[in-house]
Amino acid sequence: MKILEIKVMKGPNYWSVKRHKLIVMLLDLEDLEEKPTNLIPGFLDRIKNMFPSMISHRCSEGVEGGFFQRVEEGTWMGHVIEHIALELQTLAGMETGFGRTRGASHKGVYHVVFSYVEEEVGVQTAKAAVEIAERLIQGNDFDVESFIQELRVIREKVRLGPSTGSIVTEAINRNIPWIRLNRNSLVQLGYGINQRRIQATVASTTSNIAVEIACDKEDTKNLLEAAQVPVPSGRIIHDEEELQAAIKRIGYPIVLKPINGNHGRGATTDIKDWDSAVLALEIAKKHSRSIICEKFITGHDFRLLVINYKFICAAKRTPACVTGDGKSTLRELIDKVNADPRRGFGHEKVLTQIKVDAVTEKILLDKELTLESVIPNKEILHLKPTANLSTGGTSTDVTDYVHPNNIFLAERIARIIGLDICGIDIMASDLSTPLEENGGAILEVNAAPGFRMHIDPSEGLARNVAEPVIDMLYPPGTSARIPIIAVSGTNGKTTTTRLTAHLVKSMGHKVGFTTSDGVYIQNLMMMKGDCTGPVSAEFVLKDPTVDFAVLECARGGILRAGLGFHKCDIGIVTNISADHLGLGGIDTVEQLARVKAVVAQSVDPNGYAILNADDNLVYGMREGLSCNIAFFSMDPKSKRIKEHCDKNGIAAVYDEKSDMIYIQKGAWKIQIEHAHQIPLTQSGRALFNVMNIMPAILAGYLRGFSVVDIKQALNTFIPSPAQTPGRMNLFQFKNFQVLADYAHNPAGFNVLKSYVNKVESVHKIGIIAGTGDRRDEDIRELGQLAASMFDEIIIRQDKHLRGRTVENIVDLLKQGIALEKKDIKVHVILKELEAIDHAVKNAPKDSFIVICSDVITDALAYIQKLKNDEDTQ
Repeated sequence: MKILEIKVMKGPNYWSVKRHKLIVMLLDLEDLEEKPTNLIPGFLDRIKNMFPSMISHRCSEGVEGGFFQRVEEGTWMGHVIEHIALELQTLAGMETGFGRTRGASHKGVYHVVFSYVEEEVGVQTAKAAVEIAERLIQGNDFDVESFIQELRVIREKVRLGPSTGSIVTEAINRNIPWIRLNRNSLVQLGYGINQRRIQATVASTTSNIAVEIACDKEDTKNLLEAAQVPVPSGRIIHDEEELQAAIKRIGYPIVLKPINGNHGRGATTDIKDWDSAVLALEIAKKHSRSIICEKFITGHDFRLLVINYKFICAAKRTPACVTGDGKSTLRELIDKVNADPRRGFGHEKVLTQIKVDAVTEKILLDKELTLESVIPNKEILHLKPTANLSTGGTSTDVTDYVHPNNIFLAERIARIIGLDICGIDIMASDLSTPLEENGGAILEVNAAPGFRMHIDPSEGLARNVAEPVIDMLYPPGTSARIPIIAVSGTNGKTTTTRLTAHLVKSMGHKVGFTTSDGVYIQNLMMMKGDCTGPVSAEFVLKDPTVDFAVLECARGGILRAGLGFHKCDIGIVTNISADHLGLGGIDTVEQLARVKAVVAQSVDPNGYAILNADDNLVYGMREGLSCNIAFFSMDPKSKRIKEHCDKNGIAAVYDEKSDMIYIQKGAWKIQIEHAHQIPLTQSGRALFNVMNIMPAILAGYLRGFSVVDIKQALNTFIPSPAQTPGRMNLFQFKNFQVLADYAHNPAGFNVLKSYVNKVESVHKIGIIAGTGDRRDEDIRELGQLAASMFDEIIIRQDKHLRGRTVENIVDLLKQGIALEKKDIKVHVILKELEAIDHAVKNAPKDSFIVICSDVITDALAYIQKLKNDEDTQ
C-alpha cells in the first residue's frame, strides 16, 4: 500500500458539512485491491487480538461486532484502516467515530476519511493505521500500547488545556465561532470587530495591572494587608541569611514560594527544620530571585473562584496522598490509587495519575520512608506539598457551604486586585464560618486560575465556570459574529465578490474581502495572489477592524482544507461548468457541483442561499438546504422563478425586453436599474455581467439595504483595473484597443466570445494560454473557442505548468485551433509580457487585442506602462 496524500479538513468540506475536523487520506491499495480481508488467512483473528475493543464498532451492520462481521465477510483494506485510525484515537483518550472510505478515480485508489480530535494526532494515526494494517496482513506484531502512549504525549502537547477548552466548548454551545491563534492557549472568540481573546483563563477584558499585581506576591500581600484582609505574617527574602532572620521572627512551620510563581511551582509548605528550609529555598530560587517566607497556616486548602467580580464556586483541594492498610507497600498503594479509572495521563480524565518525582522523594526522605515501606493502617501520607490537580491532587466542590461573609470577602479581594477572573487560595478549617472567626487566611490571589477543579471535581457538583466567562465577554444583546457573504461557482465569482463588497462598503461598513487576486481590508490589498481558500478567509475574520466579510470560496480551498468559517449569513453560487476536472478526485461536473454546494449548505438557518435558477446543477442545490433560498434568473418567464415566488419567495430577474433588473418578492416587482445604465455592463456590451450583478443586488436587499442605496452602489462601481482587475479591463490606445481578462476555461471563453463578437474591429488578436491541470479536451476546446473569435492568435504560457510540458500544452491548443480554422495566423511567444509587447507593437490600426492572463496584476501593470509610454511620445 502507498499513501499518496494526506489532507486535513478544518471547516465545512466536500466530505461533510457538519463534521469539520476530518483527515482525508488518498491511499493506493496496489496489489491488495485484489485481496479483501476474507482472502487473507488469519487476518480476522489477528485484528481481534490486537484490537479487542473494536467489538464496539457497529459499522454499516448497525450491531455490536458489525465491523468484525464485515472483515469476516470480506472488506477492503481502506475500510479496515479507517476503523484502525478511529480506534487508536479512542484508545488514546480522544474518542471519535466518524469515518467513510470511498473509491477514487483510479482502480485500487481510495479516499480514507475519518474524524480527528487533534490534528497532529490525526495525521500520525493515519500513517500508523496503514503500517498496522500491513503488519496484520504479514502476521507481524505492533506495539499498540507504546504507540497509544505516544499519541497521548502528542495530545497533551498540542491540545488546549482544560480551562481554555471549557471556555471554547461553552462558546461553541452558544454558536460563537473561535480561532486558535497559536500552538498554545491563545484563542480568538468571535470574528472581526466583535472578537474577544482568551489565553488560559486570562481574557482580553482582564487588566494587565491586575495580572502584574497578582503575579507579584509581595504587592498582593501588601494591598490585602492594607485593606484589612487576613493574610499570613511573612516577609520577602533573597538568601539564607534573610531566611534565618525571617524564621526567627515568624517561627516554624513556614512556607517558601517564589514571589512570581504560579500553579504551585517552586512552593514548599509545612517546613519544620533548617535543612528542609534551605532545600526549599533552592527549589524556590529556580523560579524567582525573590522568595516569600510566611507562616504556615494549618487547615484545609480552599480555592474560591470569582468571575466578573461575582463569586462563582469554591473547592477544597487535597494534595496527592495514599491511605495505608498496614499490609501494602507505598509503591503498591500508589499503584492502587492510579488504577482508579478516573485517573489518566495529563488532563485526559477527571484526575491525574500520581508520579513519584524529586519532590515526593524529598518528602519520603524527611519521613525516613521508601517506596517499599508499609504504611500503617488508616494513616494518610501526603505525597506532594501542594494540592494541584496536575500533580495528582483531588478537589471537592464546597460551593454551597461558603458563608456569605466569605463570599463578600472573595468578591472584595477581586475588586482590590482588579482581576475579573480571579482565583483566591484560602487556608482555613472550613468556609462555612467567617475567616475572622476560624483563624483562616488568604494565601494567594491568582490570575489565570485553573478551572479543572471546578468543572471536574473528584467529589461534589461540577460547575460550568466557563458560562460566566462567556457572559462577561458577550453580555446579553451583544454579538460575537460579523455578517459573512460567501461566493462560489465556476465563473464570475470575483466580479460578484467585488461588487458585493463595494455595495456593503457603500453602506458604511468596514469590509474585508477575499478574491482570486488578493485579500483586501477596506479596499487596501493586504495579501497578493489567489486568496480564495480558508487561510485567506481566516485572515479577514481575524482582522479587528472588519465588521463585514465578503469571501470568495474556490474549489481548491474547499477540497484542500474546507471552508475557513463554519457558517455564513448569505451563500451565493453563480454557476457550474467543467473546470479543473480530474483533480482532487473531482472528475465530473456533478462532483464539482457538490464541492461548490458546500457554501450553500453552510448558510445559517436564518440566512439565505442565493442560487442561479438558470443553471440546473446550481438549482439542484436547493434540495436539502436548511436555510432560506433566493434565486436569480435571466428569464422573466422562468417556471422555476414563478413557482418560487408563488410561495412568497424572493428572486432577482432580468427582463431583456425592458432591459430592467428587478427584485420579485411574491407577486410584487421592485425595479432596480436598467442594465445598460450599470457601468459593469459596459453599456450593454457585457450583458453577461448581469448574472454577476443580480446575486449582489439580492445580497444587499436581503441585508436590508434600500433600493436607492443599491442603485447608487451599482452606478459607482466602475469596471477598471482598480475595482475589477482582470475582469474586462479596457485600455484605449491611439490606434487600437486592448482588453485584459482572466478568462481561463471554456465557460469563461464563451462569455468572452459574446463580448468580442459585439466589438467592431478590423482585426481581432487573442493572446491565450492553456492551463496544465485541465484535461486534454478542455485545452483543445480553449484553442477551438479562441479560433472562433479571433483573426490572429498568440499562444503564451502560464508560469505554472501544473504537471505538463510547454510543448504538450501548445500542441493541444494548436489542435483545437485547427479544428476551427486551419489557415489562422498563430504565433508562439511563451513569455506573457513579450507576447503583449509583440501584439501591441505590431497591431494594425483599429485592432482589438484581447489578453487572457493568469497573473493579471503583472499584465495590467505592463499594459499601463505601454500606454503611458505612448501618451508621453
